[in-house]
Amino acid sequence: MKLHYKVVETPFIYPFTISGGRTKTHQPSLIVALELGPFMGFGEAPAIAYYNVTIDRMLEVIQEKKTHIEKFALTDPARYWHYLHHLLPNDHFLVAALDMAAWDLFGKMRKQPLFKMWGTEWVNCPRTDYTLGIDSPEIMLDKMKANPWPIYKVKLGTSEDIEIIRLLRANSKSSIRVDANAGWTTEEALEKLPLLHELGVELVEQPLAKDNWEGMKQLKEVSPIPLFADESCVFESDVARCAGHFHGINIKLTKCSGPTPALRMIEEAKKLGMQVMMGSMNENIIGSAAIAHFLPQLDFVDMDGPLLQTMIHGTGVDFLPDGNIQLSNAPGLGIQVKLPA
Repeated sequence: MKLHYKVVETPFIYPFTISGGRTKTHQPSLIVALELGPFMGFGEAPAIAYYNVTIDRMLEVIQEKKTHIEKFALTDPARYWHYLHHLLPNDHFLVAALDMAAWDLFGKMRKQPLFKMWGTEWVNCPRTDYTLGIDSPEIMLDKMKANPWPIYKVKLGTSEDIEIIRLLRANSKSSIRVDANAGWTTEEALEKLPLLHELGVELVEQPLAKDNWEGMKQLKEVSPIPLFADESCVFESDVARCAGHFHGINIKLTKCSGPTPALRMIEEAKKLGMQVMMGSMNENIIGSAAIAHFLPQLDFVDMDGPLLQTMIHGTGVDFLPDGNIQLSNAPGLGIQVKLPA
């Protein structure tokens, strides 16, 4: 195989803020491509500061290990992931991008879209939400009105959390989900969860700090709203522990290191009786396409990265006004990539 890569930086339509005052105006990402004969497979790794994932670090690693990344004979993407997992043990986002690219390449070689290769049919697919980043209640309402959508994911973790949801609910009948991004204490969560339930909130992601297991056990016993692990569920090894503390898990392809381990995480979570969501890290078309192929296996999905940015880097994944996702059914990821110059 031959490895190609390119850095892109895409502006957000609105500054994107989550709990802790973390704001960004652009999303830098590393795009990788694996070429084999007439076929090219693509993957995407967003740079995320609070996970210490930077473009410079990914470029340093990919340049150092390029020869080793290229020399593998691709007969099975899962075997390639295992190889990469040991080759790049501390670079999960980069492994995820290469794993996406390998699956895209393999699907094109086999002339099948990934969801069919994974033994699923395009039925019972959840609709994606649209994320409202933290801002003043009035500005968040303005964003909601400017972007009509059937499901909103609302970032919280402020002193105005309940006021924000009250204002949004008073102006919309759409479903509302909440993501606190570990922004509450146990006491705050115990106070806010019943109020959010009264306001019709569908689910809450990561209410407490990722290692506050005792607090999460307490919340799970009394919460009237399903609670989903995000920061507490990064790798395969986290799934079993989350079972006694959350109602479901949110899998991020970049954090868990790609589609290959994500398939195993879904299987384990379902065996443990948990619901499964898949979320985005503001990936554009490539990473979003990878998420989309998991839809028949999911209960919920948050894959609105392209909707939050000023441009979409390709075609093949369509976001319909009712929140449904439509794929091209072309092999692999099923996308045509068009990166900015």
